[in-house]
Amino acid sequence: MAAINSELGQMTKEPSLLRRLVRSRSGLLGLVIVVTYVTVAILGAVGITPYSPTEQHPPDRLQGPSAQYRLGTDLFGRDMLSRLIKGATNSLYVALVAVAISSTAGTLIGTVSAYIGGRFDEIMMRVMDIFFAFPAILLALLVVTILGRGLNKTIIAIAVVYTPIFARVARGPVLSVKQMEFVTAARSIGMKHDRIVLRHVLPNTLAPLIVQVSLALSWALLTEAGLSFLGLGTQPPEPSWGVMLSDSQGISEIAPWLMIYPGLAIMLGVLGFNLLGDGLRDTLDPRLKRLR
Repeated sequence: MAAINSELGQMTKEPSLLRRLVRSRSGLLGLVIVVTYVTVAILGAVGITPYSPTEQHPPDRLQGPSAQYRLGTDLFGRDMLSRLIKGATNSLYVALVAVAISSTAGTLIGTVSAYIGGRFDEIMMRVMDIFFAFPAILLALLVVTILGRGLNKTIIAIAVVYTPIFARVARGPVLSVKQMEFVTAARSIGMKHDRIVLRHVLPNTLAPLIVQVSLALSWALLTEAGLSFLGLGTQPPEPSWGVMLSDSQGISEIAPWLMIYPGLAIMLGVLGFNLLGDGLRDTLDPRLKRLR
């Protein structure tokens, strides 16, 4: 009894997920960056910007950072700070929706494929391999070329690119979990397959999927910026960090802030989600978990 009470006491003292994440240096830094990024995106979504992101001030074109324009102005006299804030909103919107679609579809495909197994699993994974044969950016370009330009088309393209990744990530743990005793016991008492998957299989495979979501968000940000830079994503005059980088071409020597600020924003956004993913991996994986 004393041993049981001691074990229960240790379990109740187990730090929460957030506390363990904060104790991870990379996780804490990533969390700070991501929270800052999301806060800026929310400000852009509710319209809290110094100026309208698309409002032009021709007399003030290509002005450097000043008291009036904190980060300077672009070729058309638009405030760079306002466009960076609104660009964060558009980038986060694309990343969140695209990853939500791809994670849902990929998890469904990988889970069902692994649980059914056999020929069905073999066929589904070969289909996923076909998508893996294309580099991510080239596959996204192909989808956008077929569907056309625009924000929603970019979301679909990114979702198509990352669905196979989630399918692979979900499939591996399901193959292991479905062989465990509690799943066999659930089958033996006549529990329906959909209930087994929802109640017993998926909850035990969430850890790698949560980490993958964080990493996929960083890739989605980078892919959206790349497509917008090429003129296939967010369309002007709507601000996007990729569009802002594209606009800086040819005049970066006389107005370096046009290239520096959106470039730093993309780098920090990608870095934040990657660091958060590393922290979540160390926190959620029992083999890597280290309490600091």
